[in-house]
Amino acid sequence: MRDFKTTAFPGVLAALLLVSACGGSGATSDRLLFDGKSFRASAKPVDKKAAPGQFRVTVSGVSASLDGAREAGRHEGTRFCIQNFGSSRIVWTVGPDTEPQKLRIEKDKLTFAGTCQRP
Repeated sequence: MRDFKTTAFPGVLAALLLVSACGGSGATSDRLLFDGKSFRASAKPVDKKAAPGQFRVTVSGVSASLDGAREAGRHEGTRFCIQNFGSSRIVWTVGPDTEPQKLRIEKDKLTFAGTCQRP
C-alpha cells in the first residue's frame, strides 16, 4: 500500500503551480485600455471657491495616443461625476471633443476641465 504523502504530494504541488500561474500580476489585466494603450488619469475638484461640480482631469502619456488619452480623460471625468454627483452628464470647457489645436497639452499630460451636472 502506498503512503499518502507520496501519492498526494505531486497532485497538490501540480494544483498549486496551476493556481499560481493563473494569478500573475493582475494589474495589467484589470486596466482599461484606450486605443490599445493604458493611461494614468485622475480627476479632482478645481478648488473650494469654484462652483460645485467643477473639476479637472489630467491624463499622462498623451504622446502614446491622443485619441486614447482623450477617451481615458472622458472615462475619468464621467467616473468622477457619477461618484460625486450621481450623474454622468458633463459640460466640458475643454474636453474630449475639443478641437486638437485647442487642447491643453504640457509635459506629455493632457488636461480637461468641466462641470458635473446634477441629475
